[in-house]
Amino acid sequence: MTRTMKVPGLDHPIAIMPSAKRVTVTVGDSVIAASRHALSLKEADYPAVLYIPRADVNMDLLVRSQHTTWCPYKGECHYYSIPSAGARGENAVWTYEHPHDAVAAIAGHLAFYPERVDAISVE
Repeated sequence: MTRTMKVPGLDHPIAIMPSAKRVTVTVGDSVIAASRHALSLKEADYPAVLYIPRADVNMDLLVRSQHTTWCPYKGECHYYSIPSAGARGENAVWTYEHPHDAVAAIAGHLAFYPERVDAISVE
């Protein structure tokens, strides 16, 4: 399978900005992540996604998955599961460990599917 790389532009813009708010991700009584240093990535017409620095995520509550995907704008994506969330926690977290240069700011950050955790609070 050939993996193409695309550069964001007018036809597919990507903007990354620091979030000025505190972001907390919870499953049950566990705080999976809490950060004042999240990045908001707005891609084309998609809803903005918050990427949380790995240092602000309780990695002990995650298990690395074998699942990967490819985004031509960001690169290879790796996943983590949250065992305490049960079946819905499978591949609930994603990260671009070596993103393309245009989105290099999200390296070392993780994002969470809102429907696979109990809450993503932004205060």
